[in-house]
Amino acid sequence: MKFIIGVDLEGLACVVGAPGRTLTDSPDYVFARRQAVREANAAAGALFNMGAQQVIIWDNHGSSLNLPYDELDERCDVALGVGNAQRWPGLDSSFAGVLFIGYHPMDNTIDGVLAHTFSSISYQYIKVNGVEVGEMAIDAAIAGELGVPLIFAASDDKGIAEVQRFMPWVETVTTKRGLGRNMAVSKHPLRAAQEINQRVQVALGRLEEMQPFLFAEPAVVEIRYKRLEDAQAAERAKQGWKRLDPYTVEKEFTQIDEWL
Repeated sequence: MKFIIGVDLEGLACVVGAPGRTLTDSPDYVFARRQAVREANAAAGALFNMGAQQVIIWDNHGSSLNLPYDELDERCDVALGVGNAQRWPGLDSSFAGVLFIGYHPMDNTIDGVLAHTFSSISYQYIKVNGVEVGEMAIDAAIAGELGVPLIFAASDDKGIAEVQRFMPWVETVTTKRGLGRNMAVSKHPLRAAQEINQRVQVALGRLEEMQPFLFAEPAVVEIRYKRLEDAQAAERAKQGWKRLDPYTVEKEFTQIDEWL
């Protein structure tokens, strides 16, 4: 069995960032890097203990150069850096599942910790087939197009509600309860990691129940930008985006991974 663990930072235990700053520029970033390794190792250890032959850790925050890689479980491989348009680097139909560590709720989520969708400065919302979606649904659908299911997610309580709305079969761990964009009541970092290890083992025991998540295709993607000039640039790039209003564009894709 082979798996990829996508590791973001905003949904980790005891990570809340700071008002007016990106997480990378906040006092929380140094701790977030350590906690990301702790939670990723907890998931990877469970996968290996249950018989996985390969586990890839995908550094999926910002520049994809965040984790102290020498502190990861040495049995893991690591996908890092930018320059390849593919999300889930290395993923193909031979993988048994993908997992989310540290993922966060979509933009416009009340009390979602560090909630955003891909970019906190670029997008007001992203809709697929008329439904607002975040990174969790989109990344799950990209894996789903290869027949690979999302089997586990760890996030704050708003992120877990989001993933369960689209994929109720997924095993989850709630790392913290969001009280605002930069405030939460969090589980202790060590206890969160222990729970991740336990629930990933449960997920593997239910592997046959896990379903690839797919959007109805062709998929109509609607993006509302926060800045007028970004919508204008998308329309004028002559790549098929239709301007719906000053801030919003739309385009139809045969598969969602054609967009990202």
